[in-house]
Amino acid sequence: MAGMGKKKSGGQGTPATVALAKAGVAFTLHGYEHDPGADSYGTEAAQVLGIDAARVFKTLVADVDGTLTVAVVPVTGSLDLKALASAVGGKRAAMADPAAAERTTGYVLGGISPLGQRKRLRTAVDATALDHATVFVSAGRRGLEVELAPADLVAQTGAVTAAIRRA
Repeated sequence: MAGMGKKKSGGQGTPATVALAKAGVAFTLHGYEHDPGADSYGTEAAQVLGIDAARVFKTLVADVDGTLTVAVVPVTGSLDLKALASAVGGKRAAMADPAAAERTTGYVLGGISPLGQRKRLRTAVDATALDHATVFVSAGRRGLEVELAPADLVAQTGAVTAAIRRA
């Protein structure tokens, strides 16, 4: 992984990259031309960037007992809502209303980053992230991924790590 804030593609910073740079976290940006017809943003990122999809994590927003909660899971699986609720000490979880997710995080669907959100939400990162030296998450817009150490992702989001992925 390259040094702090090194970019492989041009473009303006996003709240996610600004937050990482401000915190002094090493990261690399990877930009690509997003295809609006792509079925899955994360899978598209893995294919276009030529990386193992197990290292690309999607950011999902769920409602756990009335509180919006971020779940970061590999694109190779789906979110286990019961496991998410349990991981954050809740009882019930359902996917959040998309408009509420966008309004609260400050990002658009397909570009929601777990980092630099408008309002910091409690976060759970799937434990498989710790199996990799670096992982990829949305940098805050479609077609832009940030690569960073999973420990930095957990630290910068204040996340708990737990098995929240369903294969």
